Order: sequence, then structure tokens, then C-alpha cells
Amino acid sequence: MPAVMVSRQERDVNEAQWLAPYAVRAEHSHGRKYPERRHDFRGEFQRDRDRILHSRAFRRLEYKTQVFVSGNQDHYRTRLTHTIEMAAVARTLARTLRANEDLTEAIALAHDLGHSPFGHAGERELNALMQTEGGFDHNEQGLRCVELLEYRYPDFTGLNLTWEVRAGLLKHQAARPDAVLDGHVLGPFQCLEAQLADVADDLAYLAHDADDGFDAGLLTEQQLAAQPLWQQAATRAMEEFTTIPAERRISITVRCLLNLLVEDALRTSEVRLACHTPRSPADVQRAAEPMIALSDGLRPQMLAFKEFLFQNMYFHPAVKEANDEAVRMMRRLFLHYVAQPETMGAKARARVPREGLRRTVCDYVAGMTDRYAIEEYRRFDLGKYK
Repeated sequence: MPAVMVSRQERDVNEAQWLAPYAVRAEHSHGRKYPERRHDFRGEFQRDRDRILHSRAFRRLEYKTQVFVSGNQDHYRTRLTHTIEMAAVARTLARTLRANEDLTEAIALAHDLGHSPFGHAGERELNALMQTEGGFDHNEQGLRCVELLEYRYPDFTGLNLTWEVRAGLLKHQAARPDAVLDGHVLGPFQCLEAQLADVADDLAYLAHDADDGFDAGLLTEQQLAAQPLWQQAATRAMEEFTTIPAERRISITVRCLLNLLVEDALRTSEVRLACHTPRSPADVQRAAEPMIALSDGLRPQMLAFKEFLFQNMYFHPAVKEANDEAVRMMRRLFLHYVAQPETMGAKARARVPREGLRRTVCDYVAGMTDRYAIEEYRRFDLGKYK
């Protein structure tokens, strides 16, 4: 009887034959902080992806703000739907460029685990409250989630992810070229798979935030049509479909916008890889420039579109009003836990002697969903919240 199942060893062989020289191979991983027996059928990065998917931090993303406070409307993106959409983009990029798809997906799925409730407004407020304790950054908080704050195993805290996935969560390491994680230098640039996840994040949120902004009535079709990037996508849509019903014009243009961005990133990255000819993952990290990028022609349009979204959507009075209210609530909730730490959960209280009170409170509040933060605020009667 011919073999049906594929063992992990066979997967490693297939991976070595398929992946490009610059891709990270699971068999060459720096490993896990706590050694574990390798799985018979799943690769190391596949296991990481699965651990992230099964984590509580990942499930909580369903009720965390992307732009609009969670629960305001059933069809707006949340941190979870954004993560799923950008992971799909990241997989497409990785597969096309023969990078390690499992590693790329794992980094993509984990990239927002450290986000606080109420989006970037919540993050800024926590950073202000934690200035005397080293501040708050959602990328570094994501690393704390997978290393410390998840409780799933009897022998260690965290998820015990591979070094490569954890390094991929430190998005801004290029500003700290001498940074070290577990004895290994991170390098001026991330591995290719982390770069893919980073770019996928930008491309996905540009497209879907425009979609949500229109649905919310914050952006008009006339405003969007004035943007050069949107004009390119609209032209594509008209070339692909001879007639487009008015009620579907925005959604089809959003689809074409994302395709336009992804295709440009692939073609530009292909040229850079051919120019630099990296022969190993280390070559990618030591390169003179990132390997994954948009073209010089499209990047200015993308930046202009991002600025358009900031001015007309993220800073829209309705969004700002909701964010300001959320920030006031988070500050009062944070200070309440500092003054009365006994009102936190038992697991959080147990970390106070080791982590310090304010850092523990920060971890506790950052891990909340929008919904739970509002419930706690009301439970402690800390003020009015709509």
C-alpha cells in the first residue's frame, strides 16, 4: 500500500526543495527557549501558527477596535478580521516569492496580539501612563503576550514560540540594529518573512479601512475618487467589469485596490531580490535596503492615500470623539487598578511582586477587549460612558 501521510521529515525535504535560498527553513530555526520534542507531522512554524490561533490573546482580537469601537456595527473590521485579512495577503506574498509561508503566517497572525483596547488611541494613552516604567508599545507587548502572559503549558509561561516568530514581532528593530533576542543579533532588517507580514499589514488596512470608512459615512465616493491611488483602482475595475452597479462600485474598487497594491509589491520585491541576490536569510537581514517594498511610482500614492485616511477618517470628529471618550475611560480604569490592585484578576495579582504594580496593571488593561474594559469601568462606577 503506498504511503498516504507525509511525515515532518518529508515536509522538511520538500521545503528545502521548494523554498528560495533566502527563505527561512524550519530545520535551521534557532529553536525554542524551552526545548520540546519535535512533532511527527507538523513543522516548527506550523506549530507556532497553531499555538497562536488557539491562544486567548488571539480570540480577544474579535472584540478589539480596528478603527471603530468594537460592537458599533456588525460589518466593521475588528483587530481579528484585520489580522485574518492581512494574513491572507501575507501568505500570497510568501507563496509567490517562495518564502516560508508557515513562518510568514505565524508572524502575521501574532502581529496585533499586543494591541490594547480602543485601537491606537488606547495604545497612546497606555504609553503616556507608563512613561516612568519604559512606556508601552504594542509590538513589544505582543512579545510579552507570547512569552509571559499566555498560560497553556505546565512547564513554562507563554507559548514557547520559535525564535524566528518572536523576532518577527519586533517590528521596529531596524532602529536598533544591535538589538539581541536570546543571544542572537536581530540585524538591521528583519527576515524576509517578517518583512512580508509587515508590508501585508499596510496593504490590507489601507484597503479595508477605506471600505469601512465609506460604509460608516465618513468618506464619500467623491473624496475617494480624488485620490490618485483610488483612481488607478477604479480604472482597473472598469477594465475588468464593463458595467458595475452603483451599489457595488466601492467594494469592487476596494478589491482592485488591494490587487493593485499586492501585485506592485510582488513585482518590486522580485526586482530587489534579483538585484541583491541574497543567498541566505542572513543576507536579507544585512542588505542595504528592505527586500519587500512598493515601487517608487506607487509608494508616494500609497503614502498620500494613507494621509487622506488620517485626515478624513482616523481624525474625523466622530472617530475622535469616540477615541477621546475611550481614552478618558482607560486612564480612570488604569488608575483605579493602581489604587486598588485587589480588584484585578488573581493571575494578574500574582505577577505584581515580579513585574511591579504599574507594569502588571498595564498588562491587565492592555489585554482587555473593548467590551470588557467598558464593563469593568461601569462595574467600578468610574464615570459616565455612552
